[in-house]
Order: sequence, then structure tokens, then C-alpha cells
Amino acid sequence: MTEPVELRLATDPPLMALLGVPEHAKGLVIFAHGSGSGRLSPRNNHVAARLRGAGLATLLLDLLTPEEERDRRNVFDIALLAARLRTAADWAAAHPATRRLAPCYFGASTGGGAAIRAAAGDPRIVAVVSRGGRPDLAGIEALERNAAPTLLIVGGEDHQVIELNEAAHGLMNERSRMAIVPGAGHLFEEPGTLDQVVALATAWFLSHLGVRA
Repeated sequence: MTEPVELRLATDPPLMALLGVPEHAKGLVIFAHGSGSGRLSPRNNHVAARLRGAGLATLLLDLLTPEEERDRRNVFDIALLAARLRTAADWAAAHPATRRLAPCYFGASTGGGAAIRAAAGDPRIVAVVSRGGRPDLAGIEALERNAAPTLLIVGGEDHQVIELNEAAHGLMNERSRMAIVPGAGHLFEEPGTLDQVVALATAWFLSHLGVRA
């Protein structure tokens, strides 16, 4: 189950989110959606529900307000999106239901780049997963500075994004990994492919949280 929450941040407008905290939660996964998507994304909600089933709390939030989304420059402003993710981690660190939970990021599409950039230099972040992401958008400095164990998941038929992920992976630390899901396109709409993403992400988060799957 999830509940709507409003993240009131010091310097930014309030952001709408969905928070789900299972009993005896083992960690918190903060979602960074791709361009044109948000907290109601069916794919990310499917992933989030399965993560909660594995004992992980989830926070799905809109990184931009509806007004901000009308300016397409904001949708691809990775620095802005990463800053919002960091403030979401700040909010979770102060919220009674999540303050004791170690945070992780799950990024999709452009959100993958934002998640890596937000994790760079933030020792609180335990792990990052990017689904069909654009880690290259994080920038070379963030890719090199990001110390959080990062898993790049790409569809086997998403050829251009595979190349971009391979190039980014080459700049990342030895704790990063890349996984290709055979037969999957960019959105992982093919039968069973999103469930493979869930299995990979769940194992990655739990292992780095020190929890046995």
C-alpha cells in the first residue's frame, strides 16, 4: 500500500509523491522517473510494488511540478533533477517512517543519469539501479565520483542505449555492473522482461543493504 505525500522543500516548490513502507522495511528506494513520466508510471509502480513485497520501502515522486514540465528544458536538466533527488533523500532522512532506512535510487531513462549524479558525493546512498537509463547524462565527473554500487540494466534490443551504457560503465568504479535483458526494448514492455528487471534490482538493493534475499 502507498499513501500520497507532499515533499515541502526549503528552496523548491512542493513535490507530490507516493510513499509505501512495508512492515520491518529493510531500506528505502527513491525513484527517479524518465522524461514525460512521474509517480503514476505503471512500469515504475509495478517495480515498486514488487520491491515492497521484498521488504523495501519505496518513494515515487514527481521531480518537476506540472508547470515546470511545460518547459522541456527542465525535463532534461539533469542538475536540477539530481538536486531534487538529493532533497528527497533529505526529506526521507527527516520523515518518521523512513528516517532509519538507508536510501537507494532507482532511475529510469533520463532519471538514470539524475540518480547517478545525485549519488555522486553523497555517502548516504547505498546503491543505485538504472533501468533503460542514460547514465551518460550524469556527466563524466559524476560517473567517476559516484561511489555507490551501481547496476545498469539495459534491454537487449535497445542497441543505442546499450552503447551509451557501455561507455558510461567504462568510467565508473569497479563496484558497478551492467546487465542486459535479452529480447527487451527500451521500455521493457515485452512479456517477462520487466519481471527480470525487478529480480535484478531486488537482488542488487538487498545485497548492498546487507540483507539476504
